[in-house]
Amino acid sequence: MLVPRLMKALAVAAALACAGAYAAEAAAPAKKAPAAAKAPSDAQMIASAMSAAPASVAKDATIATMDESGQMKILRKGSNAFTCMPDEPSTPGPDPMCLDANAMQWVNALLGHKDPPAGKVGFMYMLAGGTDSSNTDPYAKGPTKDNHWIKTGPHVMVVGADASFYDAYPKGADPDTKQPYVMWAGTPYQHLMAPVR
Repeated sequence: MLVPRLMKALAVAAALACAGAYAAEAAAPAKKAPAAAKAPSDAQMIASAMSAAPASVAKDATIATMDESGQMKILRKGSNAFTCMPDEPSTPGPDPMCLDANAMQWVNALLGHKDPPAGKVGFMYMLAGGTDSSNTDPYAKGPTKDNHWIKTGPHVMVVGADASFYDAYPKGADPDTKQPYVMWAGTPYQHLMAPVR
């Protein structure tokens, strides 16, 4: 999850978590926007972010992004425990995400190379899809011959559960991504990936 798209998104998550308010899902060759393309409007970014979760969750979620200077920008303040972030245009596919407060803390730990908080199970939506990632290295930035690069589609994630929770799911390095599996098995950041299509 810690590759270009998620680095930006996770920086938002970390900033929100630190203010009280995820890993590598995107490192295939970046899609290139036309040189004259305009940045998406706030309304477009809000619509993108909301596509990550069910409408009943997204409608009341905080919508956040990072501006070009790397500063957090709240596009819309929400009233539930979720924060949604729009697609990152530099990644190869759609990858907006929506995280609850516990998942934000998990992501903050991931970014800081710290142990995730104990006893705080978090939930993330990526219903519009995800991009590619190493299934064994949380900090991989691109595919190598031995980092088990996988392709994901629309999915949800459970993070921060006790290790015994993950024992019920496949933990192989090269999983069938059409079924639930554990990503980054054996690391402090192992989590359940569950496809929705």
